[in-house]
Amino acid sequence: MAPRILLARHGQTEWSLLGRHTGRTDIPLLDEGRRGAKLLGERLHRAPWNGLPDLEIRTSPLARARETCDIAGFGERAREWDTLMEWDYGAYEGLTPAQIQELRPGWLLWRDAVPEGESLAQVSARADEVVEWARSAERDVLVFAHGHILRSIAARWLGEDLGFGARIRLDPTSLSVLGWAYGAPALERWNDTGHLE
Repeated sequence: MAPRILLARHGQTEWSLLGRHTGRTDIPLLDEGRRGAKLLGERLHRAPWNGLPDLEIRTSPLARARETCDIAGFGERAREWDTLMEWDYGAYEGLTPAQIQELRPGWLLWRDAVPEGESLAQVSARADEVVEWARSAERDVLVFAHGHILRSIAARWLGEDLGFGARIRLDPTSLSVLGWAYGAPALERWNDTGHLE
């Protein structure tokens, strides 16, 4: 069976709740985010996942992803990987989309990137590195990371340009699976938050 990649987005933070672009600023989880991480962990330790005993696990080193991984019960098995860090938003770090629109009407991250931050090509290259690592594994892998980098990884898994990420929403503490259908890369599960309900 071809390897798949399981994507776990970090739990809710104050900035994600407010819609502020949170790239490299190390924002801690809210109580709601810690609760979501616990519920995600409980889900992944029940059937059919059963604790994912054979999976290689990596996490972004940023506190919100690392803490989500730890609370979910995978911290001891996870290796930190800078490639999974969130998009560097440069001059737009901490701003909401509405605030950025005031500065730059019509702006879209997935088309225009950010001043003083990462380019589309740089983020795409990081996403490609994750996809290449996942596909070269002889087993499924699990990553804990952030909304925009995970959407970028999904776009590149599917062979799409980074701009495809604009069309696939991803909520805090969601679970997604990138797999295969008829031999082609596919979204097997996306933005699944059933464990939070």
